Amino acid sequence: MAPSLRRAVLAAEDDRFYLHDGFDFVEIDKALDRAERGGKLRGASTISQQLAKNLFLWEGRSWVRKGYEVWITLVIETVLPKERILDLYCNAAEWGNGIFGVEAAARTHFKTSAARLTREQSARLAAVLPAPRRWSPNGPVARRRAERILQRMGNAAPHESD
Repeated sequence: MAPSLRRAVLAAEDDRFYLHDGFDFVEIDKALDRAERGGKLRGASTISQQLAKNLFLWEGRSWVRKGYEVWITLVIETVLPKERILDLYCNAAEWGNGIFGVEAAARTHFKTSAARLTREQSARLAAVLPAPRRWSPNGPVARRRAERILQRMGNAAPHESD
C-alpha cells in the first residue's frame, strides 16, 4: 500500500500510535474531560484497539466487549510490531459498505491499486474510517475531513525516539 495511506490513517485515527502500547491515555483523558463538561461522547480507541475489535469481537458497546478488547489489545501489542499492526488494521477495516481492505477500497473508489494511491486519495479514504457505510471518499464529508488530514499528514507521526 502507498506510504501516504499509512500516514493518512495515522493522521485520521491515531497520530500517537508509535508513542503508546495500545492505549492512548492522553486521548482517553481528553475524552473523559469533554464528557464531564457535557460535551458529546467521543471515542479514544487506538488503532490497536480497533484491530482487536475488528478481528475478534462483535459490534456494539458493552463493558464485557471492552474488557475483551483490552485483553486482546495487550496481546496484539506484545506479539506484533507496530508496522504489522497498522497493516493488519488497514486490511481489516471497512472502507465502504461491505468493502474490506485497502486494495478493495482503492480499486472500488479510485480505480487504482492501493500502492498507487495519491496523498489526496489516501486522505479521502482515511476520512471515511469513522463511518464508512455513511460517507463516501468522494462525498462532501470526506472532502472536508480530508483537508484536515492532509494538513496533519505534513507532520511526521511521532515515534518514541522523537
